[in-house]
Amino acid sequence: MLVTTSDELETLCARLASASWLALDTEFIREKTYYPRLCLIQVATPELCACIDPLAIEHPDALYDLLFDQNILKVMHAARQDLEIFYHLRQSVPAPVFDTQVAAGFLGFGDQIGYSRLVEKLLGVHLDKAHTRTDWSQRPLSEDQLHYAADDVIYLAKMFPDIVQRLDEQGRRDWVDDEAARLMDPAVFEIDPDTCWQKVSGHRRLKPRQLAILRNLARWREERAMAQDIPRKWILGDAELITIAQMAPRSPARLEQSRGLKPAFIKRHGQQVVELVADALAQAQAQWPDARKTVILSPLQEVQADIMMALIKYRAQENGLNSAAIGTRKDVEALIIGDPKCSLTSGWRRRLAGDELRDFLAGRLRIQNADTHLVIEKVSNQAP
Repeated sequence: MLVTTSDELETLCARLASASWLALDTEFIREKTYYPRLCLIQVATPELCACIDPLAIEHPDALYDLLFDQNILKVMHAARQDLEIFYHLRQSVPAPVFDTQVAAGFLGFGDQIGYSRLVEKLLGVHLDKAHTRTDWSQRPLSEDQLHYAADDVIYLAKMFPDIVQRLDEQGRRDWVDDEAARLMDPAVFEIDPDTCWQKVSGHRRLKPRQLAILRNLARWREERAMAQDIPRKWILGDAELITIAQMAPRSPARLEQSRGLKPAFIKRHGQQVVELVADALAQAQAQWPDARKTVILSPLQEVQADIMMALIKYRAQENGLNSAAIGTRKDVEALIIGDPKCSLTSGWRRRLAGDELRDFLAGRLRIQNADTHLVIEKVSNQAP
């Protein structure tokens, strides 16, 4: 079913209003824009499937109201990019969400398994990948394109009950809910131009003085890209940002000595870039960022971290998981120094390993070898 009018959309939404869950996917493009451009929305339940054309429907509010209904679970695969689109539409995400990619990882299908691969494993169906690179903004869409798009939710709806049953049998449904709660945090999708320098490739090799310049430049680039809705690289690439930060030019003429900067850019933005550099250099050194700051552990803490990583690996093997899904070395270091934002202190990670790791740090854990397995037990650290 292709929905292209407001009347058709109202009828579809009325049919879906009583659903307890629905499969959801989107098709979008962002090669020429800063924000993703929504081109198609696919929904499915066990009873129906529809492709909705948001480019043809002037007021799709009825659909958005349905998708943001807290009483309807949205089943998605690799949901983050799709959720970003809806966040920019309404400054919130369409909770609650169930991510089958996350669930598949907890069921032993591997981290970040693709949709087609999961469909093949669970349903034995081989999906056509011919339209993976389609320009979804072009109209009209062909029947083949619509079938391809519909498959992204038809089989999602077929897999969902089986995935939930498997999770329930292993007692891991709440793990998926924990991960979904993390994805519902608006901070995941909010863009802060002041921190965009941290995502510039190569920034870690810069000194604090150069990072202060990079911070100003990256903020300026991000704000222009957002205002014009164009890719940030169309304004200035990461390599050019790094070059300018290293050069610290005091005049537009100095910029001309860089091979990576186009004359048209220097003519149009050269003076502003120089002013941004000057502003950064005028800041107090205490305000300069430092990307090279890392957690410094004592020799004892380094050994503790090694043991804690081994415990995580052991628990991961027991549960058929990748150890990185539970926690990385960075997470362990955060736990050792008492970082309240450490992921090992909440949700399923805390229950599976975090509490145990904290018991180890507090001297309340005994680890013994029992030939075929380890005996890990909590003990009292009280003196007798």
